[in-house]
Amino acid sequence: MPASLLVAVPEALRPQFFADGDGLRLAAVAERLGGDLLVAESVPAALGSGDDLSRVRAVVVAWGVPAFDEELLSRLPALRVVAHTGASVKPFATPELFARDVLVTQAGAGMARSVAEVSLAFTLALLHRIPQFDHALHAGAEWEDAERAPVQHELLDAPIGVVGASRTGRAYLELLRVLGARPLLADPTLEAAEAAALGAQLVGLDELLASSGVVALHAPTLPETHRMIGARELAMLRDGAGLVNTARSWLVDEDALLAELRSGRLSAAIDVFDEEPLPAGHPLRSLPNALLTPHKAAGTREGRLRQGAIVVAELERFAAGEPLRHAVTAADLERMA
Repeated sequence: MPASLLVAVPEALRPQFFADGDGLRLAAVAERLGGDLLVAESVPAALGSGDDLSRVRAVVVAWGVPAFDEELLSRLPALRVVAHTGASVKPFATPELFARDVLVTQAGAGMARSVAEVSLAFTLALLHRIPQFDHALHAGAEWEDAERAPVQHELLDAPIGVVGASRTGRAYLELLRVLGARPLLADPTLEAAEAAALGAQLVGLDELLASSGVVALHAPTLPETHRMIGARELAMLRDGAGLVNTARSWLVDEDALLAELRSGRLSAAIDVFDEEPLPAGHPLRSLPNALLTPHKAAGTREGRLRQGAIVVAELERFAAGEPLRHAVTAADLERMA
């Protein structure tokens, strides 16, 4: 029987996303869609396999997916839904895809807790000056020299700025609330009562920057958020403050941040960069007040299994004729990097 569901996820990634039993659930979806389940390393690999893809109605993809342009879509004439195990569908979701009324869904909601925990870990590290201490000891500094750092602070009752009440921003706010921080929230889409329900005080961005010991970015990728944290905004941060970015480098003027970090006035913890992979000789790599991770904030085992579970559930809804819960529209692409 021809395939009706194509899972185009590399073999190495499949166990990360799909738990025991998911294979049977996907096979059941394929049967309900009137065909077999086909598993391949990628969409191009499936297209080149010689398998009959003329009745494929659903495709599951991971990262590195080619654009669903007219040529690719012509080889998947029955396609009705594309489900991404990641978050941003912008690299492959084309106008042609939406013009054919193909549904697009993604699993970004599964990442929120993972990224929020990294944001919290970054926040604690900056408050307690862990990057400076770690760098000094690794560099072979004398003990007395390694002890020298800006004043350390606790999270309890600390003013922590949160820019953006996204899914991750809300998960981060929940962690801050449980641990007794005093969150300030800047988000032009919220009212004060909504922020209060999240455990935060709604303030303007300038007030947040001037008042916070650490500022964590969780804003969406929009034209108006491009470089929203530039030289002017960074200058508003008080001496010794920290900046956490687990969202997108789109939000920060990296050159302006680098200048502040070189001065030693601020610290930063960063998971996302303008250039990825970050070059070995990039100046950020050598700064003692910069804590860096290679865009892995969402890489937990638990988070990826949540992402896979979201995709499987979305396909089951599609097969049952039910609305998708994580659908992405063409207009939503403006909010994605």
